[in-house]
Amino acid sequence: MLVNLISNALKFTRPREQAEIEIGCLPSRETETTVFIRDNGVGFDMKHADKLFGVFKRLHRADEFEGTGIGLANVRRIINRHGGRTWAEGQVNQGATFYISLPQPNQQGT
Repeated sequence: MLVNLISNALKFTRPREQAEIEIGCLPSRETETTVFIRDNGVGFDMKHADKLFGVFKRLHRADEFEGTGIGLANVRRIINRHGGRTWAEGQVNQGATFYISLPQPNQQGT
């Protein structure tokens, strides 16, 4: 899942002269841990954010960026199975940030 998100950041920053990719964690919350991958790549229009995690939903033409169109759907499926959440924020030509949030182990009864 992380490999997919990092690979996407690398892929979508390819057009940049200087790629910037940041991986971090939001301040800790008692109920969940949130990790993000932020880049300065081509970004996306937020009005299409709901399509990002769908199977075969692409926001860029297939000839612009390689891929099968299932990577983010797989990320969401994995995170959902573990009781977590996924979401993204972006701006066209300004980059994107993808978030994954998982419940703390004690929140799942473990």
